[in-house]
Amino acid sequence: MESSNYKLKIGELIGQTRAWRQMTQAELAKKIGTSQSAVNRIENGNQNLSIEMIEKISEALHVELLAFNKKGTVHFKINGGRELTGAIEIRSSKNAAVGLLCGCLINKGRTTLKNVPHIEEVNRIVEVLESIGVKLRWINGGADLEITPPMKLKLDEMDVVAAKRTRSVLMMMGSIMNSYPKFKMPYAGGCNLGKRTVEPHLAGLREFGLAIETKNDFYQATVTDSQVTEKIIVMTERGDTVTENILFAAASKEAITHIHNASPNYMVQDVCFYLQKLGVRIDGVGTTRLTVYGKANINQDVEYEISEDPIEAMSFIAAGIVTDSEIEIRRAPIEFLEIELETLRAMGLKFDQSPVYLSRNGQTKLVDIKLYKSKLVAPIDKIHPMPFPGLNIDNLPFFAIIAAKAQGRTLIHDWVYENRAIYLTELSKLNVRNQLLDPHRIYIEGVSEFRPAEIVTPPALRPAVVIMLGMLAAKGESILRNVYSINRGYEDFARRLNSLGADIELLY
Repeated sequence: MESSNYKLKIGELIGQTRAWRQMTQAELAKKIGTSQSAVNRIENGNQNLSIEMIEKISEALHVELLAFNKKGTVHFKINGGRELTGAIEIRSSKNAAVGLLCGCLINKGRTTLKNVPHIEEVNRIVEVLESIGVKLRWINGGADLEITPPMKLKLDEMDVVAAKRTRSVLMMMGSIMNSYPKFKMPYAGGCNLGKRTVEPHLAGLREFGLAIETKNDFYQATVTDSQVTEKIIVMTERGDTVTENILFAAASKEAITHIHNASPNYMVQDVCFYLQKLGVRIDGVGTTRLTVYGKANINQDVEYEISEDPIEAMSFIAAGIVTDSEIEIRRAPIEFLEIELETLRAMGLKFDQSPVYLSRNGQTKLVDIKLYKSKLVAPIDKIHPMPFPGLNIDNLPFFAIIAAKAQGRTLIHDWVYENRAIYLTELSKLNVRNQLLDPHRIYIEGVSEFRPAEIVTPPALRPAVVIMLGMLAAKGESILRNVYSINRGYEDFARRLNSLGADIELLY
């Protein structure tokens, strides 16, 4: 790629990300110590950028624009148009893992999490935990993580850079608030998906005596001792991480907490199963009404096996569909895929599934799914997410690339995130015909003949994977640049697709 073209692509990515952050060029310039005119030149591809300047911009925008490691930035070269064959086994859940890592802080004993995914999101939480004094040891060939907290956490020494790269750090508030009356928590980052407010977290935790004062780049937390021994918390927003945060606060306090409109999603259930191993009684697991009988001074040595990832399962289902392949997806958590599979069945997908069996945690129901070549048609109604047991919000983007293989026009309504549908317009570079109606709604026209392209990975995990899957289906050579956002949520995704017959090469 010519350097000027590359500078333009990077400039466009910076400009889009700045706009999605609702930040002016002048505001960005102030944050990175330059002029508004310099930012304008950067966004128009007319300014050379050093690694140091890109890192400054990433910090200011709370997103990793380019990922630098000892080998350099990682890209994918994808030779698409290959049929996939064979079977793939679903690994443990990224979202469950990061919640459990945060929740381990309520336990004064040793927690061993089994089958922890080696992904960037986990790495960031691990860095944060190590920085505050938690002893972490990878065992059993690196598959499991042994976590031992210190007598007192060194919260003032928290790795702020790592903390700002993930929103999951917010869940540490509920884990530590009953042990530390005052602490600071940096603003969190993660995927660039609009203004995902922290107010639901704070509203739930206020019931336990948490008061938050917002500073320039961190939250100052003060906890007053709540004497209420039984309380009802009604969540106005049924969020997954919000529910987990409240669960951690409730579990570590000697009181009875009723949580109404709680999320019953897969990562929340994992947290509940873990807390039960710590001796915390929780009624209503898997429903929207939880009752937590909290315990002060939890000190248990426990092991917990993380459940399988339904979003990863859906990723491989989508890969099989768009490449017109017959593959088997093993160890798929069926309770969290039923709506997706039924939607696909109505669109014409042919598949078989095995009898149900249990995950190694003894709780999660699994099946093996065999996909067959199918002719798809667009659904009659729009495809939109709903809280569990509805279609998972993280699975919604996969239907955009699937819809490109379906005869007719499909409306995708991503009503939760402010701007995520915009990222899906990048599929046009792969010859996917689409019409963006607003930041939430996009029409996808089928049947598309995918064509190869060179694309800079969007800073949002699922849309990035969707583009990658489109490249798998496109005959010829595609380049997906800077795949950090994919590595945030998937372990060895390219290598595992290659095991099914894909041809993906890493470029550094």
